[in-house]
Amino acid sequence: MEVAKVPRWLNRTVIGASVTSAFGDLTYETTNVMLPGFLAVLGVPAAILGTIEGVADAVASFSKLGAGFVADRLGHRKALVVIGYALTALMQVFFAVAIGWPLVLVGRIVGWLGRGIRGPLRDAIMSEAITPETRGRAFGLHRAADTIGAVVGPLLGVALLAWVQRFSFADPSDAFRVVFWLTLIPGILSVVSFATLVTDARNAPNPTLRFWATLREFPVGFRRYLAAVGLFGIGDFAHTLLILAATQLLAPTTGLTRAAQIAGLLYVWRNAVQAAASFPIGALADRLGHRPVLVVGYAFGVGTAALMAIAFTVPSATYLLPLLAAVFTLAGLYIAVEEALESTLTAAYVPAATRSVGYGVLGTVNGIGDFVSSIAVGFVWTAVSPVLAFGVAAALMGVGTIAMARVRE
Repeated sequence: MEVAKVPRWLNRTVIGASVTSAFGDLTYETTNVMLPGFLAVLGVPAAILGTIEGVADAVASFSKLGAGFVADRLGHRKALVVIGYALTALMQVFFAVAIGWPLVLVGRIVGWLGRGIRGPLRDAIMSEAITPETRGRAFGLHRAADTIGAVVGPLLGVALLAWVQRFSFADPSDAFRVVFWLTLIPGILSVVSFATLVTDARNAPNPTLRFWATLREFPVGFRRYLAAVGLFGIGDFAHTLLILAATQLLAPTTGLTRAAQIAGLLYVWRNAVQAAASFPIGALADRLGHRPVLVVGYAFGVGTAALMAIAFTVPSATYLLPLLAAVFTLAGLYIAVEEALESTLTAAYVPAATRSVGYGVLGTVNGIGDFVSSIAVGFVWTAVSPVLAFGVAAALMGVGTIAMARVRE
């Protein structure tokens, strides 16, 4: 009697997707650390940068939903993922030739459109390349590789800019342009690695698939799960606000420049914690259950916002830096849990035939939550106080945590 062969979780597709994500994150995280300085050299005000990021985030959020539906209907997921990574690489070209903010906006839209297209489809391909019992460790490894790029990228960007500036360009923006051109290299490698290493187990088109009918037919459990994700997401602000908070808190004792450097290093630490924790958390979730571990991760998110609110009330600078280190550590832990296990639970709830759409819906819900929460926290911070802003964020994430604990699988 022939025994069915069980696929290994550490297979070519998981490795290929992980390597691709490392190169992809290296590409745009290197760019992210350069972009504010580049715009400052061009004389672009901070308000324009906020608008650029907001528009790009909105494009990424809604493109995830459309990409998932198109992929499940046409059955060409891998090709669309390759196109998505190619669009992110193309973003660097727009930045390198930009002489003002309009081309930067176009480049950001193109790059974030690529992120929106590739994310849910890549996760759907990965989920079908492994068994349900090993999804935690597979997605944990993938997120760890992804975050390694996020750790190396900012450090590489700073190092490259320091090296390029030694050539004494007449126009200070030219140094940034050289770095943008250099980031094309990992961008191209991300395209090549996914195209050559990853195999899509399902290529069958589904021409009868209907968008609204598919959304209506999702299981009730998945809808409740999305509601909990959305509630948590409304408080889950962008972590650039943590960097801003740390800078403001440290500036009175260290000076603004030194405070910005320390805050940047704290963010790198956050990424390092996420990279180190992602795989162990995934493996633990495979043993204990994915939803219970996700609930604990959400609770870490509540602690992150609450501790940052407390940091603004600490009277002594002696305890400030350790408290900020705790904030960024918790932030890395909860993001590691969130990014790994929200994907694995989606695979558990949604049938394989419409899984790309399911991942697209998840991405859209998260994107809308991120957009709303960052605006809300920033507005309350400016209009009232940062203590209230982070306190409200903690309360909203707490509601989402309770809702997730009540979800039934």
